Amino acid sequence: MLTTIAILLLILWFLGFIGIYAIGNFIHILLVVAVVMILIRIIRGENPF
Repeated sequence: MLTTIAILLLILWFLGFIGIYAIGNFIHILLVVAVVMILIRIIRGENPF
């Protein structure tokens, strides 16, 4: 589940760089949230992906 969300956010983040400037900031915030979620899983000792 987390992997799917992280991949989706990465794709949306990349699209934000290409041309969807209106939601670019929102996507950057979501990307930061996804990275934090992955780091929390790593700290807990779980498989992040």
